[in-house]
Amino acid sequence: MKASEMTKIKADGKIFQKRSSATMRTDFDSQRGDWLLQPLAIERGLLEVPLSKTMKQFAFAILFGVLCVPVWANLATRVHADTLVQNGFQLVFVQQDAAFDKHLAARLKKTFFQVYPDLVEAFNPDAVRQVVLTIDTAYDGVAYAHDGRVVISQAWLERMPGDVDVVTHEVMHIVQNYPSDSGPGWLVEGIADFVRYRYGVDHAGAGWSLPALGDDHHYTSSYRVTARFLDWVERERKPGFVKTLDRAMRTRTYDAAIWKAETDLELDELWDAYASAEVQGDR
Repeated sequence: MKASEMTKIKADGKIFQKRSSATMRTDFDSQRGDWLLQPLAIERGLLEVPLSKTMKQFAFAILFGVLCVPVWANLATRVHADTLVQNGFQLVFVQQDAAFDKHLAARLKKTFFQVYPDLVEAFNPDAVRQVVLTIDTAYDGVAYAHDGRVVISQAWLERMPGDVDVVTHEVMHIVQNYPSDSGPGWLVEGIADFVRYRYGVDHAGAGWSLPALGDDHHYTSSYRVTARFLDWVERERKPGFVKTLDRAMRTRTYDAAIWKAETDLELDELWDAYASAEVQGDR
């Protein structure tokens, strides 16, 4: 509204504005400042009333209640959380969908308590004792872990309900707890899948295995390819070597020289020996 279209009126000591009576009449009694009629005038655009701080807070509270509370209430009815404690380890299991399969939820919880304490003891006794595991309805990946938290996609679990050892892989990342620039990413994921292979509870149910050597494979391929290579190194060259790698990564003392120092072969030489052994084994 332009200023030229406005005239000022005074009601009960307050200054208000209304449209010029030449263009529109007012239902507001400007002499009495009748607050019962004022809302009607406001609704018809006859008045522009400066709201006090209290009135603004009151209006915000009403708007918040109308718009936000029903949404939060709906979320509260959907999210379900359990806190379980066993042998000094605590799992907070969060389902963003309370209707998530109860049997599968029970298997995931059981897997955590089967593997996590063993991984802590074997690799990093200083790892956290409390983990939050969330079944996420919106996440479109598979899973990730960070800072004592694991997130697994509900959509993934609905497609692959036998993949309970996704928990094993992800909680190993919590055990690893590597600082930034600790070492190559392919080794981080390779160690996690090596651990899944050695400590996992149901490979068959997930249809999961370490793949045979392929023409496009390399130790930097990460995940299962690297895990199979690490498993061969442990069996054929240096038992316990993965724990040595893990410790070096966590303490930021890893460098490529560790391979020769521990196995008497450079990393590339080890891969060549592995590849040769795999080819001969296929004959």
